[in-house]
Amino acid sequence: MTEFNLNQDDVVVIVGSGAGGGTMANELAQRGVKCVVLEAGQRFESSEFKNDELEMFNKTSWLDKRTMSGNASTVKNRDMPAWLCKTVGGTTFHWAGCSLRFKDFEFKTASVYGDVPGATLLDWPITLDDLVPYYEKAEDKMGVTGTHDIPYLPANNNAKVLAEGARRIGYEQYSTGRMAINSQPRDGRAGCMQLGFCYQGCKSQAKWSTLYTEIPKAEATGNMELRTGCAVLKIEHDKAGRVTGVTYADPSGLRQTQKARAVCVAANSIETPRLLLNSKSELFPDGLANRSGHVGRHYTVHATSSVFAIFDKPVYMNRGTVMAGLVEDEAIHDASRGFAGGYHMETIALGLLTTAALVKPGAWGQAFAEMMENYRNMAGVWLCGEDMPMATNRITLHPTHRDANGLPTPHIHIDDHPNDIAMVRHAVKQATALYESVGAKKIIEVPAYPAGHNMGTSRMSAKPEKGVVDKWGQTHDIDNLFISDGSVFTTGGSPNPTLTIVALAIRQAEFIANQISKGEL
Repeated sequence: MTEFNLNQDDVVVIVGSGAGGGTMANELAQRGVKCVVLEAGQRFESSEFKNDELEMFNKTSWLDKRTMSGNASTVKNRDMPAWLCKTVGGTTFHWAGCSLRFKDFEFKTASVYGDVPGATLLDWPITLDDLVPYYEKAEDKMGVTGTHDIPYLPANNNAKVLAEGARRIGYEQYSTGRMAINSQPRDGRAGCMQLGFCYQGCKSQAKWSTLYTEIPKAEATGNMELRTGCAVLKIEHDKAGRVTGVTYADPSGLRQTQKARAVCVAANSIETPRLLLNSKSELFPDGLANRSGHVGRHYTVHATSSVFAIFDKPVYMNRGTVMAGLVEDEAIHDASRGFAGGYHMETIALGLLTTAALVKPGAWGQAFAEMMENYRNMAGVWLCGEDMPMATNRITLHPTHRDANGLPTPHIHIDDHPNDIAMVRHAVKQATALYESVGAKKIIEVPAYPAGHNMGTSRMSAKPEKGVVDKWGQTHDIDNLFISDGSVFTTGGSPNPTLTIVALAIRQAEFIANQISKGEL
């Protein structure tokens, strides 16, 4: 295995190995750029995956202490603010595989939506046309169904119920959706076996994850070293303000400093701003890349809810692919509905244990028992829409709490914007009508789960005073410091974010490699 010296300053250090970091590592390594990937979690093999929700949750989730405040449903109804993974592959270990492109209007919400009081809308400094070539590369890399002549996945019963309900209430855009799950063997990985445990780690490797795609391919080039169990504590810089490397705690707890020609931070929208803020110095008293004051702000998580329906006959929603069922008719901007932006309806299937924990958190008694007894008769849909960015929805450093390395822990504040509330209300009404049209005998509305779609906090902007990074993810303040994850989203759009994170990472890697070849990095 390739190993680089701590003093080797011609490497690019990448913090995180998920959709952004893992993709960056492979794209750079394939171009001959030397990389060191620092991952806080450990590496698992497919043989270690278990079709056991609780065991895998405890094994792979990011369970470090975080505090939260605000009136958002993710705060009021949950014990943890976000559900992310601390493992090689990051949240590509845990995700469902839904891979949708942003629509054109979702890159220019300030222009299209107009003034939305209380929202900090801003047009992206790139357009859909800029990203289309990279979407195509990402879809090919990930094996997204419905692209590159890859067949769509088959519909399970949950998807069939959703599709029939959609048809009956007048929707037209329903399918099993574009999924980064092999519908047939591809890229050395098996086709989907319809096991129904997409969130616990895909044992057949049909679902794309950087754990067993990008990371091994990067390692095979000899240009990338992966170091696991390494928590990055601070980004170092010289007197001129250029980044020189990172300091991290190795698996034994010792502090090490890896020098670098550039640093790419892909630690998710909570840990990325936390690292920037914890890297404050005399030259950067408010944190790195934070002269604009936008680091940590404009945090978005999607406006979400779920609706479960109980029928007279079994559905067995847990059998088959979790999210291969999609309705896109409401993923438009139509202000006559009473809100800006749009939302998707996506099938959701929770295992028995997770259903008990999330569908009725803290519930007990006869009604809860009856719901669980009807588990096999349930169908479920997740409602995922664009939430409004607000400057006050943000990640800050806790004034007193410290982690095992003595650093301030992140504090998450998030309030629901009135637009978010109106969107979710409309989505729940439509989902209820959909299920009632096919004979549902009972409807259960579920509050938002812990946030899995974490975006913003280091947003892209054309002008330095409006954000943290430029159109390449290069920080406005420091030209050899890059952000390579969903933190850079200017606004959240309605699609699940992973495909866009991967497309942006491919585009950024191309830019960085070109800058290096020209001697500018």
